[in-house]
Amino acid sequence: MTDLIVRKMRFAFADHHVPFLWNEANPAFSSMANAVSFLAIAFEKMIGQMIPEAMPYLTDPEIAEEAQAFVRQEGQHSMAHRQHVKGLIKSYPALKETLDEVTAAFDDLTANTPLKYRLAYTADLEATFTPAFKLMLDHDTTLFAPGDDRVASLFLWHFVEEVEHRSSALIIYDAVVDDPWYRMRVAPSIFKHVWGVLRLACEGFNKHVPLADRKVDALSMFGVQRRKKALMQRLPFLHGPDDGPFDNAFGHLPLRDQLIAMAGIVRSQIPGHNPAHERLPALADEWFARYEAGYEVTQWYTAGTRVEPADV
Repeated sequence: MTDLIVRKMRFAFADHHVPFLWNEANPAFSSMANAVSFLAIAFEKMIGQMIPEAMPYLTDPEIAEEAQAFVRQEGQHSMAHRQHVKGLIKSYPALKETLDEVTAAFDDLTANTPLKYRLAYTADLEATFTPAFKLMLDHDTTLFAPGDDRVASLFLWHFVEEVEHRSSALIIYDAVVDDPWYRMRVAPSIFKHVWGVLRLACEGFNKHVPLADRKVDALSMFGVQRRKKALMQRLPFLHGPDDGPFDNAFGHLPLRDQLIAMAGIVRSQIPGHNPAHERLPALADEWFARYEAGYEVTQWYTAGTRVEPADV
């Protein structure tokens, strides 16, 4: 039987204004996380269409059950992110155009790529989440805590559940495709697509959200773009539109932690990688313990005093 729990969360985004700059202390991280919300809606829509297509090939009942729980968790994530993005669109209606562009990029995959490619896409991307999200969750005091508690709590919930089902996508891929080398071969095209979608979202932010509201160039998450902008600033004749200053969302984090996360992301794409053996963020255990204890996890930083799992 699967260990996954489908948790239905509501973050009351419709009740109050949803700020674009939800962590004023880190505008670059705010933009990056908002882009993840846009991507999550479209990516998880693709998963929701993919798993029913894969189910006839899942002859092991335990794997079939894992797949059902996985897609239900992802469906909950998509619903919550849709409410977050709906709040952003309420303030910036033209962002609906950006959401449509991001969604179309994944609809194209569903319509024009084989099932095994989409399974590899999901397994490859999901494999990166535990090392990447561990970096973020290990530094929640600066990345999440200073921000709007609804938005911060949305991402904490999503990220700890990605850690929880870290093996699911690879289990499903192996059951259907059973070719670790194919997954590695298509990884470059997969991550080119992922970065392309994130760039679509960030370009939409620059286009539709005033600089006064975002504070930085939303493309700050792209290192190549930062270097290009630095060159343009030195060569005035290359100047384009000023979308604001660049900043590094993770610049204040220890370099060692960033390198460990990057090594984990690279390792996640190697055949034979087992996500079950990944080092996990301590915050995930704390989150699950508090959820079981009835803590209001949709208001993680304001509902009460946080305690360590050992105190529960």
